[in-house]
Amino acid sequence: MNERVKEFLDSVAGKVTVGILIVAMVGMVYWSAKSSFGSSAANLASDRLFICSKTGKSFWHTISKGEKLPVYSKYSGENTGFQAELCFWNADGSIRKEGVPVLLNQYKGDPNPTFCPECGRLVIGHNPPADPSRKPPATKAEWQARKGKELLNNTTDR
Repeated sequence: MNERVKEFLDSVAGKVTVGILIVAMVGMVYWSAKSSFGSSAANLASDRLFICSKTGKSFWHTISKGEKLPVYSKYSGENTGFQAELCFWNADGSIRKEGVPVLLNQYKGDPNPTFCPECGRLVIGHNPPADPSRKPPATKAEWQARKGKELLNNTTDR
């Protein structure tokens, strides 16, 4: 049997077959390396969580070069997708494991601050992750009380 394999490899068909196998193996190694190492940073930067401003439903979208906001939302069938901010707090100030996607009011044309629909805490652009060493953001009531004191102090200083 070894003699037949040797004869085949010495023939033109054998050499072509070996060449094809080598090219295929090099291609597979390249593809494997590229998918493992090549574009993970780019994928992390371009794959983002969005929220449809009409329906409030969240979805993942890959940003393409030159794409502008808002992006197309499959839920509304229009360009109503804005990047979501994640809230990792609970109403009691504890930290939740899964983030809640939140649409900032500014994307809806509302100048008021945004509060998480689940925990009621303040959410800002580039919302920092929850951290046990940090105090949780203000609730709407806390924020309004603080703003009220600031307004009162500003009027009595005159």
